Amino acid sequence: MEAFSEELRVASALATAAGRLAFSMRRPGLLVDRKAANEPVTAADRAASDLIMAGLQTAFPDDIPISEEAPDDRRRLDPARRVWFIDPIDGTQDFIDGGPGFASMIGLCVGGRPRLGAVYQPTTDRLYYGGPGLGAWVTEAGTTWPIHCADTHEITAMRLVASKSHPSKRVAAIKAAMGITQEHTVGSVGVKVALIASGEQDLYVSASTRTKAWDTCGPEAIILAAGGRFTNIWGKPLQYADDSLNHTDGLMASNGPLHDMIVDRLRHLLPAHL
Repeated sequence: MEAFSEELRVASALATAAGRLAFSMRRPGLLVDRKAANEPVTAADRAASDLIMAGLQTAFPDDIPISEEAPDDRRRLDPARRVWFIDPIDGTQDFIDGGPGFASMIGLCVGGRPRLGAVYQPTTDRLYYGGPGLGAWVTEAGTTWPIHCADTHEITAMRLVASKSHPSKRVAAIKAAMGITQEHTVGSVGVKVALIASGEQDLYVSASTRTKAWDTCGPEAIILAAGGRFTNIWGKPLQYADDSLNHTDGLMASNGPLHDMIVDRLRHLLPAHL
């Protein structure tokens, strides 16, 4: 059996089941609570998290599952442990608002690097999954095909995917400075990155300091397998084995060829500390 193929199968099945469960719970008047940093959370977030956590603990009892909706487990800092990062509903505000741009996401880190990921978008019934050495794939309505980033080599021709729930003046300024005219907005970080991995978009830039490891682990594994890149806004690797779960230096995902050039331009467009 190919390395990590069973883990990818389990992650894909759990992300799909959790996404469908969350989607079945979405209705007008759904109670919305607030947690740290005033972020929204619903019963659907918690139910989807419980489903994934239980499934991973059954399938891989020696691994460490870390969910956005569960307490941190400091055993994740042991470099010898395999760590799963779970975002049961990525794009919760879009979920609450009745929009399509949310997803259930699971990623596995081994040695502090993303090894595989699954991103399921219930409203389109699309499952994006894969990882380095595993390929990148999408399954929709029972049909599966490989995906790869687009071969876009001109910055002005790049298609930017941006946040729907949190529009950014900085990103708007970056878009204007680089002469990018095409923009698509969606809530979920995972869906944004998956759209780049599948060749439908080319670039995602976020100057936010509030994203977490569970926002990026699964998507990073998929886009790497699809030929793209995912770093912080300064071109440095995203960290998954730090004491903090926060990515404090923004995010940048791209189809690959222009990644370093865009990072260099960002140094002239953004302050040294976001």
